[in-house]
This record gives sequence, C-alpha cells and structure tokens, in this order.
Amino acid sequence: MIIIAEKINGSIPSMGKAIAEHDVEHIKDIARRQAEAIGDNGYIDCCASVDVDEVETLHWMIDAIQEVTDAPIAVDSPSAEACIGAMKYCNKPGMINSISGEGNKMEVVLPVIADTPWTVMALLCDDSGIPKDAEGRIKVLDRIMAECKKYGIAEDRVFIDPMVEMICTAEEGISIVLDVIKYCKKTYPEVHISGAISNISFNLPYRKILNIAFVVTCMAFGMDSGVLDPLSRDLLGAIYAAECMSGEDYYCMEYISAFREGLFGPKQ
Repeated sequence: MIIIAEKINGSIPSMGKAIAEHDVEHIKDIARRQAEAIGDNGYIDCCASVDVDEVETLHWMIDAIQEVTDAPIAVDSPSAEACIGAMKYCNKPGMINSISGEGNKMEVVLPVIADTPWTVMALLCDDSGIPKDAEGRIKVLDRIMAECKKYGIAEDRVFIDPMVEMICTAEEGISIVLDVIKYCKKTYPEVHISGAISNISFNLPYRKILNIAFVVTCMAFGMDSGVLDPLSRDLLGAIYAAECMSGEDYYCMEYISAFREGLFGPKQ
C-alpha cells in the first residue's frame, strides 16, 4: 500500500502549534519517524494550513523534512497556486495534493506537472460540493481523468480520493466509496485509489478500530493507497496483514520484515 503520511499538517493541533512557533525540530522528528514507517513506498504529506505566507511556510517545512529524509513529499494545500509555488523547493518529484472539479484547479496544476514525474491526488468534488451519491462522484472522476488524458498524464500518476466522510453522519458513505472504487478499478485500472482514512471515524469513540476496519474493507475492493497515520502501529499492522490475505505479499515476506523491524506488534 502506498502511504501518504498525514501527521505534518497544521490542522492537527500539536503540529499547528509547532508551525506557529517555528519548531523545526518537532517537524523533523515527526518526518523522520514517519519516513521509517512508510519505507520506500510512500510520501510525506506537508500541509501548512495557514492563510498568510503559505508558500514561504511550506518552503521551510519542506526544508525541515528534507533534512531528515529523502522520501518524496506530497505538497498539500487547498490552493492550487500554493502547491505549484512550493514544488520548486522539493529535491525530488513528489505529489500535488490536490486537484478536484472545483474552480480552475485542474487548469492550474495539470499543465505544470504534465511533462514531469510528479503525481497528483484528485478529490471527487466540484463547485457544488461533495456529490451525495456514487453517480455524482463518478461524473467528477470521469471529468478529471479526461483532463489528465488531455495533458498526457498516465493513469498510474493519478491518485483518486473518493471523498471519505464520517460514518456517524453519512450512513451511505461506505457504500458510496466502495461503488466508486469498483467503478474506478474497472474503468481506469492503473489509477491508484487513496483517501483520508481517519475521516471515517470523526466524532466517534475509539477511532483506531474504525480506521482499521475501514482500510481493510476498502483494500479488499481495490484501495491501494491511503492518507493515514503510519505511526499507528495497529493500523500499519492491519495493512500488512490485509496485503498477506489478498496474496499481494509473496510468502508474507513484507509482513515478516515489517514485524522484525518493529513497525507493528508489541513494542520491544
């Protein structure tokens, strides 16, 4: 599974405090630990969540991350212009997080990354918000994929976020996400299916168990990526276990290796 490590995000109170106080060491510590957890198959998300000097804030955050890891960075902002502005500070190609059917985001981002190795996260929402059914989200998906094709962006450079909503207020949310995943895997087989895993459990107790159940369910339908906390040992262990059960982990070697490295299971 391709993990987009979520913890360097200013919307998280502890990280927001670190960003406000310019606590570079805190950012470096989280970056280092996340990089160790995701290995060679993932991204470190970097989201400032500030309204003033966003690109400059992203700049020093990216510099801090790159001091301790060479993992590719997912430049994360609701502003397409801020994402593009921060790209030049990355030492290697990463991910733009994100585009959608909203406004001119596709027109801003896709021409810039077209002839590069950069990948892109695509959210299935548009100017009217998040569609309330699978059919509406699929329409946004088809529109995004048509634009990517126009710019010569291969399917395997696109990560689709089917828009995970908290289950306590969106009873049909799970079935909608699974319907979108099934359509996407059938119609665009090389596209990656991702999404913010922890959204599912907002406002509910013992969120960890819900996140685990959700990611394993979605993986069974074809999800192969996720924006999640790789420092959650039980969640990471469940992902490795699910890959074993699906036959993606040859002789369970990745599972065994991750366990021996202490990434999940009882702490030594």
